[in-house]
Amino acid sequence: MSSLLENQISQQDSGGNSTFKEYSVAEFFKKNKQMLGFSGKVRSLTTIVHEYITNSLDACEEAGILPHLRVELEQLGPDKYRVIVADNGPGLPKRLIGKALGKMLAGTKFHRHIQQRGQQGIGAAGATLYAQLTTGKGIHVISGHKGKMISCDVSIDFKTNEPKVENLVEQESSFHGLTVEGEFANVKFDKGHYGVLEYLKRTAIANPHATIQFRAPDGQTIVFERTSNTLPKPPKEIKPHPLGITPHDLLDIAHVTAATKLGSMLQTDLIRFSADKLSKLKSLLPDIDFSKPPKDLKWQEAESIVKAFKQLKWIAPPTDVLSPIGQEQVEESLKNILYPEIVAVVERPPKVLWGGIPFQVEAAIAFGGKISRGGEIMRFANKAPLLFDAAGDAVTQVVKSIDWSRYGLRKFEEEPIVILVNVVSTHIPYISAGKQAISPEQGLTDEIKNALQEAARRIKLHIGHKRKEAEISKKKKAFLRYVSQISSDLALLADMPKEAIEDKIKSIIEYRFDMAKGREKTEKELEGASFGDESNSEVSA
Repeated sequence: MSSLLENQISQQDSGGNSTFKEYSVAEFFKKNKQMLGFSGKVRSLTTIVHEYITNSLDACEEAGILPHLRVELEQLGPDKYRVIVADNGPGLPKRLIGKALGKMLAGTKFHRHIQQRGQQGIGAAGATLYAQLTTGKGIHVISGHKGKMISCDVSIDFKTNEPKVENLVEQESSFHGLTVEGEFANVKFDKGHYGVLEYLKRTAIANPHATIQFRAPDGQTIVFERTSNTLPKPPKEIKPHPLGITPHDLLDIAHVTAATKLGSMLQTDLIRFSADKLSKLKSLLPDIDFSKPPKDLKWQEAESIVKAFKQLKWIAPPTDVLSPIGQEQVEESLKNILYPEIVAVVERPPKVLWGGIPFQVEAAIAFGGKISRGGEIMRFANKAPLLFDAAGDAVTQVVKSIDWSRYGLRKFEEEPIVILVNVVSTHIPYISAGKQAISPEQGLTDEIKNALQEAARRIKLHIGHKRKEAEISKKKKAFLRYVSQISSDLALLADMPKEAIEDKIKSIIEYRFDMAKGREKTEKELEGASFGDESNSEVSA
């Protein structure tokens, strides 16, 4: 092996052909498209819609616009479709269209510490890449932004990972929004559990402030109307927390900060960094000059500072920066779309994950009614549905770890039950670039389990009450079955009309069983109280 490598280097030095070559990130994903979720025909089509929809929802919410989204699928041939996704958001300015839709790892999300559906700068450009790989064509874009309407075609130069914007036409217009149209092959529309329709239904559940209009390949139009006219509380951008910083992160900050001194940079560019913390840090690191310019910071010094961070106690980052769906909104959405018998919703208080990352879990259990599919799990990350890679996902693992029989659900897979879990955070710990599964981090799984168990206790009370009511009704029917015969016998013995005796016995039975139902209802109301726990106010390494 060593001699082979030396021979290759020797050939390179002597001007011969070399096996070493530099690749752009676009070329890498061209050969590894499955990492972006493009594996399987149904999944690939759903992934394309997912990437465009998440961008549209984020854009509308940041602009303070109630989202109205339109998705159209047109079948062009076997496993080939035209996909159109349009929104009423603020649109993209001309200078950003190419970068946003035709350059991998470019965008406004990756570097920001803020809750967002997408966070890697890959998704929309990944869809453009897939269009080119399967049809040889890029995508067509119409963007309405600040009185201008721009129409153009966008593709990716794989060798350089640079966008190619062609056929650009610009004109005055009052239209605002973004429409993306592309042709994709090796994809398939399916009405099943992993298809586009299911994805849009779940998006509507987690985003009740959005109207989503879908036109299927057969021409059928389905509209998920918004159930709330109020935009969710906007998430807030925060600075990095000291416990989430690496030496490399610190050097990056040092090269872009506006601060003139290293000590000032720590206080202005990191959250929860007070003058007192700087004083303690100086005592731990007397050999570092905190008054020097940040750009003079060396790797060894950055490494020492990060290690020292872990020796200090830190106040947790603010948790009011997050924007969950909301208890009332979750309940209303599930009722309007699934028509269950009962919904139990739990919104856990915000907590802090390793590295000082704020996160929050909200969970719901919908039971009975028109729900027929057994043991369905709906997973969401920052309100975006996760349909694939369920086996390794934190939510799936927690659901499987719970003994559901304790909550009156004897066979979970056969019960008419839907579980919803939404994790919101400034940084979702996804397992892969496909963003379809959440890593089972310890603090996170604990919160998911606590939320589900609290919701399950409420469902247990309902199921128990329902079974007792059924038992009471069964006994009542048994008593009523013999009323006629008993009334006839008593009428003969007492020489009284049978009808009078029968009416009296029935009224006694009705009274007794109504009393039993009343007691059961009172017990259920008393047992229904629930209590939450308090979140930690400090976070340490």
